[in-house]
Formats: sequence, structure tokens, C-alpha cells
Amino acid sequence: MSSTNMTQPSAWQLFWQSNRNKQRLELVGKLLFAAVALSITLLPILFTVSSAFSPSGSLSSTSLIPTNPTLDNFRTIVVENDFWLWLRNSILVASISAVLSGLLTTVTAFSFSRFRFRGRNQLLLGILIIQVFPSLLTMVALFSLLQQIGQYASFAGLNQLGGLILLYLGGALGINVWLMKGFFDSVPREIDESGMVEGATQWQIFWRLLFPLVRPIVAVVMLLTFFGTFGDWLLPRLMIQDSDKFTLMLGLQQFIASDYGNNWGVFAAGVVLGAIPQVTIFMILQEYIVGGLTAGAVKG
Repeated sequence: MSSTNMTQPSAWQLFWQSNRNKQRLELVGKLLFAAVALSITLLPILFTVSSAFSPSGSLSSTSLIPTNPTLDNFRTIVVENDFWLWLRNSILVASISAVLSGLLTTVTAFSFSRFRFRGRNQLLLGILIIQVFPSLLTMVALFSLLQQIGQYASFAGLNQLGGLILLYLGGALGINVWLMKGFFDSVPREIDESGMVEGATQWQIFWRLLFPLVRPIVAVVMLLTFFGTFGDWLLPRLMIQDSDKFTLMLGLQQFIASDYGNNWGVFAAGVVLGAIPQVTIFMILQEYIVGGLTAGAVKG
């Protein structure tokens, strides 16, 4: 009998032929990727929290784990400064902007999704094109616009929180209209037709039939507007002058404007305290956020 030489598979080939080993390697790779991504995300947050408790006010001498942690920075920002006034102004502007933006965006998106009128496509295209240009290009025009509006309505002019709200409303309608219109388009028109058969008006169809279905995306739009408005610094810096109307970002900027190192601890303490309302709102609306970003309006 003749013997046939057969190539024996290597240990690595045998290892890869096992489905269980493949699954283990894939799991290890996913865990390593998640660990790296989590580290990159959490490191700045941990450093900021550490700086808030650090007795050293200098940025260069702050370590990830502070030695001799103290609450002096929190005491300085809360007691010796108008922190609560800044926080109140920011929450007021962000909340009103978010609510009004959500309502206006919902009505506008409903109109573009359900009605057909002359110039509809051109308006949608115009809204999209406007978003292409950087917001910095509009700053001079916005300043002049508020200056003119203030002559007729002082509460919505320069150096007024109402003026900030007005500008944020205009800026939030653009891309959010497209986002919400797509959500409305996913709602079957049979729902509208069933309401019409029952004699419902367009407003009743919108409020009673469609609005409950699109609440997740409304929550997403409001949340994104709130976060973007709450954390904005540029518009308040240009439009607000009086210290009693400072927003939180504008107030905290004073600690790093002139001497960046010495006031870093106080600045970090203000950032940590200012993040509490945002985290709280995110946790409350978490269910709507996940539904608005991952699911359709109607489950089919």
C-alpha cells in the first residue's frame, strides 16, 4: 500500500476552525474597542471633576486624582459669584427656546409633510441650503436685526434674554424641520383619512392622532435645542452686555478669560454644577430620546 502525505493543519488553523474561539475573539475585540472609546469619553469628564475638587487653582498642576480634595472651588463659585443668577438665566433661555422650537418645528414639519402648496419644494430646499452656511456669517446681521427690533419691542432687543430666545428659535427651525418631516412622512396617511371620515378637522388630526405618535422626535428636538442653547457662548457674548443678564457659559468664561491657570478650579466647579440640570433632563427624557432616534413613528 502507498502512503499519502497529508498536510496537517496548524494550531492556528485549528483554533480558527472553532466557532466558539471565533466568538471569543470577537467578544474580546468588542470589549477592547468599548474600553478605548469609554476612556476617551470619560477622561475629560474625570479631569474636569478632579479639577473642581483640586485645592490648586492652576491647570498645569491639576492631576487626575486630586491630592487633598476640597470644596473651596464650589464655595467660591456659589457664594462669591452670581452663579445661581447665571444658571437661572441659562435654564430660562434654554427651556423657553426648546419648548417654542419644539412646537413651531412640529407644526411646520406637519404642514410640509401633509399639505401640498405652491413653492413647497423650493421652501424645503431653501431651508436646507441656509444650513450650509456657517452661523458666523450671520452674526453681524443678527446684531443689526436685534438692534432694529429693540426699537419697537425692548424685551426682544439687544442686551435682553428675549432677544437671545428669538435668535435661537430662528436657528433651531432649519435642520429640525427636515428631521421631523421625515418622521411625519413615516406615519401612514390612512390615519389622516380615518380621521377625516369621522369628521375631524386638520387641527384635530394633528393634535389627537399624529402628535402622540411623533412625541419621541419632538422630545429629541427639544432636548437638542436645550443642550445647544444651554451650552452656547458666542451669541450671548455678542448680544449681552449687562452682568445681571449673563448666561452660565458667559459668566464662567470670566474665570478663564484673563488668567487661564489660576481660576481653572473655580471654572471646573461651575461646569460640574451646571451639568446637573442637563444630566437630569437627559435621564428623564431618555426613553423618548431612544425612541425618537432608533424607532419609527409607527411600528409595522
